[in-house]
Amino acid sequence: MRKFFHAAALLALLAPAGAARAQNAVADFYKGKNVDLYVGYSVGGAYDVYARLISRFIGKHIPGNPTVVPRNMDGAGSLRLANWLYQVAPKDGLAFGTFSRGAAFDPLLGVQGAAFDPTKFNWIGSANDEVSVCVAWRTSGITSIEEAMTKELIVGGTGGSADTDQFPKILNGVLGTKMKLIVGYPGGNDVNLAMERGEVKGRCGWSWSSVKSTQMNWVRDKTVSVLVQLSLAKHPDLPDVPLVMDLAKTDEQRLILKTIFARQVMGRPYAAPPGVPKERVEALRKAFEETMQDKEFLAEAGKVGLEITPVAGAKLQDLVSEVYGNTTPETAKRIAAMLK
Repeated sequence: MRKFFHAAALLALLAPAGAARAQNAVADFYKGKNVDLYVGYSVGGAYDVYARLISRFIGKHIPGNPTVVPRNMDGAGSLRLANWLYQVAPKDGLAFGTFSRGAAFDPLLGVQGAAFDPTKFNWIGSANDEVSVCVAWRTSGITSIEEAMTKELIVGGTGGSADTDQFPKILNGVLGTKMKLIVGYPGGNDVNLAMERGEVKGRCGWSWSSVKSTQMNWVRDKTVSVLVQLSLAKHPDLPDVPLVMDLAKTDEQRLILKTIFARQVMGRPYAAPPGVPKERVEALRKAFEETMQDKEFLAEAGKVGLEITPVAGAKLQDLVSEVYGNTTPETAKRIAAMLK
């Protein structure tokens, strides 16, 4: 028994020493180096703005305090970067990146050009847990999601893989809403103008953070009605607006909705390539979490109107694995058919 206690005491002493050695090794690796933070979109968009702000602060939280350099690699709706990170990027912890929150599920849905296994990425974290909404213009005659199941609602879309196109199709296919999609608008602001002109009567797949920063007056004066929240959990701003997950009536419906709206938790995701040493992945995850709590970072994010509701990398890793593990080929085919 005495030997057991001696061994336990020795292990207790060695564990912190081992952790300290690992920390020192990570610091030695990163000291004096550059870390490339890649953005899968062009300069100026929201993904780019988030990444450039994070790059200014995360280096001081990585052991060894490397210089973090933002780099843009746009193309194919950020699939170019996702493929590059998976297949080509150095696997030493000196490169990670941010790409579309929906990209993680593109291979599951058979999206052409998605040549990666999302479960093998090392997910670092997400800067926010996004909630999107569907809204109806005041002249649409629709003020609730239930009414959208009995009356046609014409909504504007910005592209085949965009939330504004995919989310209405999923709601039609799963819940039986009667949304008619008018496609081809260059961006979300163009859809807003189309609502004002009467070309469309609503928008579905609109980030609540964007609503708050650009058109909150429409909500306050009831120019639009917020019909439903599109995410896995409600936004605290919208306690009385129904959550899409609560409208599912069968296990298959719940699975389809979770498969689609899991991307919302990955609002602004960051991932490192497969094969990065575990201790460096953990260091990047810890640095990301500390950055999300950094007072100077939060102050700068507030100045430019960025919503910060972070999600830990381990949670993203588990979420991606769960969706892929639980979605049968038949369910994936059904979702893909809805999105055509």
